[in-house]
Amino acid sequence: MAATFDYLTDVRPYKTSWRVQVKTLHAWRQYTANTGETLEVAFSDENGKKIHCSVRKDLVSKYANMLTVGDWVFIETFSLNYAGGSFRPTSHLYKMSFVNGTSVIPSPSVSDSNYLTLVTFQKIQSGELNPTMLVDVIGQVVMIEHLLHLVVTCSNLSHSFFSSSSPEMGVVENQKILLEKKLGGWRAITFILGNETLEKLGSIGVSANFMLYLRNVFHMEPVEASNVYYLWMGLTNFAPLLGALISDASIGRFKTIAYASLFSILGLMTVTLTACLPQLHPPPCNNPHPDECDDPNKLQLGILFLGLGFLSIGSGGIRPCSIPFGVDQFDQRTEQGLKGVASFFNWYYLTLTMVLIFSHTVVVYLQTVSWVIGFSIPTSLMACAVVLFFVGMRFYVYVKPEGSVFSGIARVIVAARKKRDLKISLVDDGTEEYYEPPVKPGVLSKLPLTDQFKFLDKAAVILDGDLTSEGVPANKWRLCSVQEVEEVKCLIRVVPVWSAGIISIVAMTTQATFMVFQATKMDRHMGPHFEIPAASITVISYITIGIWVPIYEHLLVPFLWRMRKFRVTLLQRMGIGIVFAILSMFTAGFVEGVRRTRATEMTQMSVFWLALPLILMGLCESFNFIGLIEFFNSQFPEHMRSIANSLFPLSFAAANYLSSLLVTTVHKVSGTKDHPDWLNKDLDRGKLDYFYYLIAVLGVVNLVYFWYCAHRYQYKAGSQIEDFNEEKSLLDIEPNQRHDQSPS
Repeated sequence: MAATFDYLTDVRPYKTSWRVQVKTLHAWRQYTANTGETLEVAFSDENGKKIHCSVRKDLVSKYANMLTVGDWVFIETFSLNYAGGSFRPTSHLYKMSFVNGTSVIPSPSVSDSNYLTLVTFQKIQSGELNPTMLVDVIGQVVMIEHLLHLVVTCSNLSHSFFSSSSPEMGVVENQKILLEKKLGGWRAITFILGNETLEKLGSIGVSANFMLYLRNVFHMEPVEASNVYYLWMGLTNFAPLLGALISDASIGRFKTIAYASLFSILGLMTVTLTACLPQLHPPPCNNPHPDECDDPNKLQLGILFLGLGFLSIGSGGIRPCSIPFGVDQFDQRTEQGLKGVASFFNWYYLTLTMVLIFSHTVVVYLQTVSWVIGFSIPTSLMACAVVLFFVGMRFYVYVKPEGSVFSGIARVIVAARKKRDLKISLVDDGTEEYYEPPVKPGVLSKLPLTDQFKFLDKAAVILDGDLTSEGVPANKWRLCSVQEVEEVKCLIRVVPVWSAGIISIVAMTTQATFMVFQATKMDRHMGPHFEIPAASITVISYITIGIWVPIYEHLLVPFLWRMRKFRVTLLQRMGIGIVFAILSMFTAGFVEGVRRTRATEMTQMSVFWLALPLILMGLCESFNFIGLIEFFNSQFPEHMRSIANSLFPLSFAAANYLSSLLVTTVHKVSGTKDHPDWLNKDLDRGKLDYFYYLIAVLGVVNLVYFWYCAHRYQYKAGSQIEDFNEEKSLLDIEPNQRHDQSPS
């Protein structure tokens, strides 16, 4: 009688409508940060061919009782992808994954064999076996330090334990495998964090007080200076998107950071020269109204803008790659690696806060003494950062670029449009065949097919003529993989949330510019002999962040979890930040109204009244901005992290351009012949508080929009955001046990 099922040697990933008869050999539950708790099973057919199967967490409860160790079953409709990793349970080229339409039916017993396949000890010592392949399982897998030791005969032993000289791995092509002679880790992170800290001291040291530099040295009016600042910051924050594209598509993260660092040094040197050489800035002017002094000529502005352009190019390469390059130094398939990544983020934010405080106090104070000294110090620190970065070269793990995701995005859109007339079911019931080839090397997490944006799924549906005889797409612009489709969905999902964060950044950038001018009109004395630099007043926001974040992470979050079993999601955290931004702008408007009233009475108001809106803005940044960074990193696959990290600077770019548009528009339309405009160069005659109230009202409208976006948002499958289980180990295996039971 002809077989009514397929053998495991025959299954291929170009379709899902396979039917196999297999025996359940082993089963265990596994937890990772990307996929949550899944059910892992090893099957064998009657010929002894074995395959590894994974049941994602939302399907575990459905299939757990159907798969008992030792039982034979028919399994129909499942997906296949490339079986990778350092510890593969079977030698099969592919790995099976259950889908929503998978059918599991009991089968008559075919054999009582346990299909155990062992090898001789001589083969293990000889090293002829595949070091990533598990020979077979008898017993339990346990975690010892950061390596998996198998209480079994495993071919990996030949390289990990019996070989006296394991080769170092410096360039990683498929997965990041950190061997005994370690590359990466905290030794590499020391150099990366050192470079990042000194680089930020250089770039932020220039930008912190740059508004007053444009005002006092280049004699620009407040509106003109703010527009130059906004446009520069917009370019600086837009450039990381291009840097991420170049990094992922061509030269990799290390080279991108290296080249960008050289541009940063060149930019800092150029800006410093504009302060050093008299020919590169207008002549000094002691007039209390700088706008009545000589304007800069075209050469002076050209050199200044050239330096700012070099700085923007430098930021474009460093910002999207520094965090991903640091994450590359850890093996995220181990618990120790995941903890290392979390600790790296903490240190990254801590050093950033320290840099912001130092730049807005010490560096700004030195710039009030001498612009030459104030700019030379950041330039010297940037030079030290580059030297430190290259010194650590021999310790880094280098992950080769896997190609840009933008070409894949374009292919998905084109393929979906070509098949726009195709009718598909709203849920994956197995009636359509989706193209699920092996994932690309370096992709650590495979995205399951979701029910959102179903029109894009058409790009992955296999039709007649879409595949060649080898099972590959005949036209890549007509057939895309499920992985590529889901990556596009990840990007589409975050765009509304990303756009909702722009107004909050507008509030922050507005305070960072105009509040400096406010401070110059207020009493800045601390005691009889010391006057606070106007640009240093914004340090109050950073101090607020430094105080509040540890309280939130280490006291408030654990307390809410213990008392109410409640955790604030990232979207809730971002929403709270938006509320604080609105309150900050209303408060800033009130303070400015009082200041202007007192100015008409010839009395100065203490600059510390600005602490009220600045503290609220610090709370906004603690909730909204840190939440945005974590949100972008969690909602994209690992290999798209450069894109994820470029979205946050892109928010600042959009906010700076919007701020420039608002400033220009209000400056032109708010004034009349009889009444000066709101943003008059003389703040005592203008209505800056009205401008603050305008941004606050825009924030209220934006809050409603954000609530709508957050309410409809669907988290990426397997993200930590939607998984509120307590911390678990990466592997938790109970052999020969019914796996619907929790392991003891």
